[in-house]
Amino acid sequence: MSDHTKTNLITLTRHVFQDQVENYKEASGDLTLLLTAIQLGCKFVASNVRKASLISMTGLANSSNVQGEEQKKLDVIANEIFVNALRSSGKVAVMVSEEDEEAIFVESQYQGKYCVVFDPLDGSSNIDCGVSIGTIFGIYKVKEGSTGKLSDVLRPGSEMVAAGYCTYGSCSTLVLTTGQGVNGYTLDTEIGEFILTHPDITIPSRGKIYAVNEGNSKYWDGACTKYFHSLKFPADAKKSPYSARYVGSMVADVHRTMLYGGIFCYPADSKSKNGKLRILYECFPMAFLVEQAGGRATTGRKRMLDVQPETIHARSPIFLGSKEDVQDLEAFYNAEP
Repeated sequence: MSDHTKTNLITLTRHVFQDQVENYKEASGDLTLLLTAIQLGCKFVASNVRKASLISMTGLANSSNVQGEEQKKLDVIANEIFVNALRSSGKVAVMVSEEDEEAIFVESQYQGKYCVVFDPLDGSSNIDCGVSIGTIFGIYKVKEGSTGKLSDVLRPGSEMVAAGYCTYGSCSTLVLTTGQGVNGYTLDTEIGEFILTHPDITIPSRGKIYAVNEGNSKYWDGACTKYFHSLKFPADAKKSPYSARYVGSMVADVHRTMLYGGIFCYPADSKSKNGKLRILYECFPMAFLVEQAGGRATTGRKRMLDVQPETIHARSPIFLGSKEDVQDLEAFYNAEP
């Protein structure tokens, strides 16, 4: 919570506006207004998450999303909140949501020059037990001369102009990059604003924590198996093994990795040959954030942000986190034939 003895609070909107003025002299302010709409969506979802159990918003919604996953009631509500907030901002031309099979093309009277890809409620299987969940988003600018087409979002993550996530747990923290480093803002519920609390987030070059679903270890390839074995049983007897921490909510696991270092992994395996996490609205935004914080993100064989998605719901393996930890992982893949 912000210190109310201070009267010069740095809010997210103020901070982004200052960044635009200082680093993008030609900026129109449209990105700032778009981020204001995303903030509103995050505040609205945070409010609903806090009172979900009290107003019967937990449990299943008796429907499945395009991924074949059973939707929770909050999944559906969060998706509607973000779609409405983004459409009404007047700054968006195309939206891609985890919850919708097709891309959403905004009506001409509301169209803007940005495309937003998002997972409205990541980790929603944890809703009923109170584990941290969150929203992930990435922003592209439409191509020159385009009024908003599918090709405007089917692009490498290196072309994103902004990305972020918002956690909903013991507090609501929005972590954001606009390509000039990474900052974190915590929601002060008394004044209804995200306040700068984590300026210039930098991932340690090496950590001591790994996050992976070891229940899938029987399906891993050789490189993964050897890498994780090396973390648990280091060749140098004097080195301590890494600690395992896995929440099962990407937002929660990546947020810890951003602050404490280490590596987050969701590899491809014999069961999910293309990986499980979605490229556009999970892998790309998190990879963009991690790189901006001084870390590294890869598929194991290729920089994550250089991947070309073929469809809006395409999947990929991903390994991200501290630069040296990810390089160690890549060395195991490079040693494979």
